[in-house]
Amino acid sequence: MTQQAHENFQQEDFQIGRVRELVKDLFLPNPIIYWLDFLSSAILGWGAFVLALMAPVFSSRQIFFVALSCLALYRAVLFIHEIVHFKKGAFKVFRWVWNIFCGFPLMVPVFLYQSVHFDHHKQNFYGTEKDGEYFPFALKGRKWIVIHILFSFLVPIIFLVRFSVLTPLSLVNKRLRSFLMARMSALIIDMDYRRPESSWKNTEDWKIQEFLVCLFAWAFLGAILAKTIPAMTLFLWYCVGALIFMVNSIRTLGAHRYQNPKENAMSYPSQMLDSVNIPGNRWMTPLWAPVGLRFHATHHLFPDLPYHALGEAHRRLIRDQGENSLYGQTVCSGLLPTLGQLWKHAAAG
Repeated sequence: MTQQAHENFQQEDFQIGRVRELVKDLFLPNPIIYWLDFLSSAILGWGAFVLALMAPVFSSRQIFFVALSCLALYRAVLFIHEIVHFKKGAFKVFRWVWNIFCGFPLMVPVFLYQSVHFDHHKQNFYGTEKDGEYFPFALKGRKWIVIHILFSFLVPIIFLVRFSVLTPLSLVNKRLRSFLMARMSALIIDMDYRRPESSWKNTEDWKIQEFLVCLFAWAFLGAILAKTIPAMTLFLWYCVGALIFMVNSIRTLGAHRYQNPKENAMSYPSQMLDSVNIPGNRWMTPLWAPVGLRFHATHHLFPDLPYHALGEAHRRLIRDQGENSLYGQTVCSGLLPTLGQLWKHAAAG
């Protein structure tokens, strides 16, 4: 039997219903874990931001607090991934508190991710032109990997301009409004992606969130112009935001193998194999892949599993399936080996 035939046989033999039975007791989210984890991360992040603002400019102390603020807020921000997976009507207060602590001040309200991420998990959408969170880096060449990372440093500026300038202007210009809705209202990695009109109507509280982010942006910039808060606040805000997006861009590169040419839909086993688990070290790995995202293949297998249960689910599947199983093939020893494989595959692009 050839290697390809063996892989096809394994995929056909992989029973999603059976493995789901192994983790059926893990699907209930624990609100206490969510609230404690998120609030402690957000408070630590903004507390470190204030301490960085108070420290001497470019001092080692300021650099330390900026790094601490970045890591803590990065963890808090990535709860947006959990929010979009909540069942409709669940955790409503949590969603708004997240927006107040992260979405509004960092210009990434929940609506930027709603619907868009849901499409990423649809079997007929994943890895295709309809999936804005997928780009075939392994087929397009190394330059796109570099561009993807460097673009992170522009994202905070783009969203600040989007909400402070373009949002109010779009109210009197329909063409600009349509452009904002389709091209500047989604957290994605495929720059050719256009958000479908159907998702504009299905996203709850879109206009309210957009208005509040715009209001925050003007209050923030107005306070700086009025010298109510120091101008250094804007610079540190950019630094923390850019670092968050940069770290997340690297994490994103390690989340999938990005080998689908976007022409064909993939089966669930194929989607799982195209995703990566990096269990790593329980203390260090969550710094760059927080909120369960180091178990990305497991998440794609069970999208509705809460983040705090992914580690246990992974361990159960490995015990049951074995390290040499189809599921076991999703595991990589670390981020650097994963990025190295992607870089190697992209060389021929």
